[in-house]
Amino acid sequence: MLIRQAIAADIPGIAPLVVKFREEIAQFRGHGCHATENEAGKELQGHLDRNYPVFIAQNESNETIGFIVCRTDGDVAWAESMYVLPGYRRKKIATRLYELAEQIAKDLGNGTLYNWVHPNNDAIIGFLAHRGYDVLNLIEVRKSRPDETSTTIIKVGEHDFNY
Repeated sequence: MLIRQAIAADIPGIAPLVVKFREEIAQFRGHGCHATENEAGKELQGHLDRNYPVFIAQNESNETIGFIVCRTDGDVAWAESMYVLPGYRRKKIATRLYELAEQIAKDLGNGTLYNWVHPNNDAIIGFLAHRGYDVLNLIEVRKSRPDETSTTIIKVGEHDFNY
């Protein structure tokens, strides 16, 4: 397996994984996902145009099997998105990708890598908890759309929210 920084020529191999990432995130809310590889490619090109570090993992056949996008703003780094194909999970690929993102945060001088995490994404929450990450200070609240159905109650302090 090879992990390296992505270049524009890698976009066609990464775009299908971005679509799969979007589909998994959409499932947490019970929504369908209408992302296309073309849209994903434009999104990736935008990241590269802004010099956001994008790393990919490739298997022995040079197929892209995982990626991480890091968004940087001054001395702050965010793990914007990360995805590993299901058949390659639990093989330390996400760990190796994430370590690169953490190194970027260190290189920027801040030392902290920030994450936005969907509250139903138990896999990434467990991954981050195992790496020593805790909730910082952010909760996003919005009114449900007319066609949305909440399936979960999330407790924040003394407040219950439909989710």
